Amino acid sequence: MAEPAKKVAQQTEDRLENLAETVREKFDKVTEGTYRDRIIAGRFAEDGEHGGERGRAGAEREQD
Repeated sequence: MAEPAKKVAQQTEDRLENLAETVREKFDKVTEGTYRDRIIAGRFAEDGEHGGERGRAGAEREQD
């Protein structure tokens, strides 16, 4: 590959890496504190009244 082509390819690769990093950062910012994260963190763990019922229903579906 000629030198100018290598230079263009390297610049393109660097730009794509920067773009990917920017997208990752923005995605992390957008998804921070989502409902799923709160569940995983256990913020809804105290509400145990319905948890057992849902677990049993899931087990019954698995058996069917």
